[in-house]
Amino acid sequence: MTFDAVVIGAGHNGLVAANLLADAGWDVVVLEAAPATGGAVRSAEVTAPGYLSDLCSAFYPLAAASPVLAALDLGEYGLTWRHAPAVLAHALADGRSAVLHRDPLRTAESVERFGAGDGERWLDAYAEWTRVGDQLIEAVFAGFPPVAAGLGLLRSAGPAATLRLARRLVISVRDLGAEMFAGDGAKLLLTGCALHTDLTPETAGSGAYGWLLAMVGQQVGFPVPVGGAQRLTDALLSRLAARGGVVECLAPVERVVVGGGRALGVVTADGRAWRARRAVLADVPAPVLYRDLVGVDHLPPRLVADLEGFRYDHPTLKVDWALSGPVPWRDPDVAGAGTVHFGGDLADLTRYSADLAVGDCPPRPFLLAGQMTTADPSRSPAGTESLWAYTHLPHSYGDLGRDHDTIAAQVERVEQIFDDHAPGFRDLIGARHVQGPADLADENPSLPGGALGGGTSAPSQQLLFRPIPGLGRADTPIDRLYLAGASAHPGGGVHGGPGANAARAALARQRLLAGELYRAATQAAHRRLYS
Repeated sequence: MTFDAVVIGAGHNGLVAANLLADAGWDVVVLEAAPATGGAVRSAEVTAPGYLSDLCSAFYPLAAASPVLAALDLGEYGLTWRHAPAVLAHALADGRSAVLHRDPLRTAESVERFGAGDGERWLDAYAEWTRVGDQLIEAVFAGFPPVAAGLGLLRSAGPAATLRLARRLVISVRDLGAEMFAGDGAKLLLTGCALHTDLTPETAGSGAYGWLLAMVGQQVGFPVPVGGAQRLTDALLSRLAARGGVVECLAPVERVVVGGGRALGVVTADGRAWRARRAVLADVPAPVLYRDLVGVDHLPPRLVADLEGFRYDHPTLKVDWALSGPVPWRDPDVAGAGTVHFGGDLADLTRYSADLAVGDCPPRPFLLAGQMTTADPSRSPAGTESLWAYTHLPHSYGDLGRDHDTIAAQVERVEQIFDDHAPGFRDLIGARHVQGPADLADENPSLPGGALGGGTSAPSQQLLFRPIPGLGRADTPIDRLYLAGASAHPGGGVHGGPGANAARAALARQRLLAGELYRAATQAAHRRLYS
């Protein structure tokens, strides 16, 4: 079977790449190892009948902000967004909470209760974001290096403001919070957002994630697809089908066929050969692509050595619950938040991160929770709640397999923390569904060891260092082979950036003389980097 492009993996990045190639008139096949498409963007009833759970990702601020997804017009294919009454709450054990609302004035009122003057400071920070946010988002999602977007940011902000912004992107979220705010409320909102990654409050660069995610939440909220995360995948599939794209599940790719330094196609585990006239795009982790599918014999020794330094983000423990009623939070303000952060104050969040760093299972973990029925009433019967929470585990837990006792002990800690913040929580539990690192990896082969981000978010593995020191682009040393997954710039999250960059690189390679110049330039760069 022959197609213009073969896409490995039907996660959202693979489907975005396939759609963009189909838009250009290419005939495309997407090969998925699992029995269902979507990767980390799927939904199912896993707790109890009538309770719909998102199996991995759930709230989508980056999808709402993404120019990649906006350009696909997925609303035409059945995707509808919905917002919870409040965007995000950080709940404290003493019954207080800091709440981010879509109305900046209400957010300002909430953080003002923690520190005099912080309300005005929050509004100032958001006003600054409105001046530079669109250009910054464009720069994040543009192919690396983002020359045009960077010049646009420089023009709109000016040299002095751009330098101050650049500094903000490299300091820790603890330092950023201390510089921007007096009280803990706004600081906790920033820090909790930073802990969506595998970074600590003290890590360089964590301030960028905390600030960006909090400001994007202020601007566009943390929306959810009506009817479950699966609806986002379904919209991508419908759009692709309308353009003639083909998707085949239960078709695990065993090998990328390489000849003359060029990707010629793939072979699936059943022995079928799939020829690619123009490109192979891989929505899989970088180590899987290079070591398992290509093979080290086809790669420069320097690249193989650099892969030894590739770091995954932390393993994850996720629990879904079917609750007979809403969570009985101590602070009623938390009840309306779609996303909830809790598990301690600023000092506790540092202790949690330190436990992970030294390989200890945190006795009081930081939790990120989603009140899905609060955000979308279709997720469970009226008067009930479809709830989930996840927390990170030390790296060693990614190799535990199914150590049920260890996982059960951490689930017990998670539910105790819920009971501390919402007395009577346990009485509402009708059913639960637990996914440890091994379960997440089984569910989605692109989540090795239960790592959700496609690689660490540390600055040492971002931009031109992602996935390894090099161009920070989708191109690989194999001509016509492109990395389209979260291991590539701009990294993890549901936004379609890596898939779009891979598709753009494949299209650029095919543009007659420009394509030959493109190929020669990238191959020369790779020779310099990896020889």
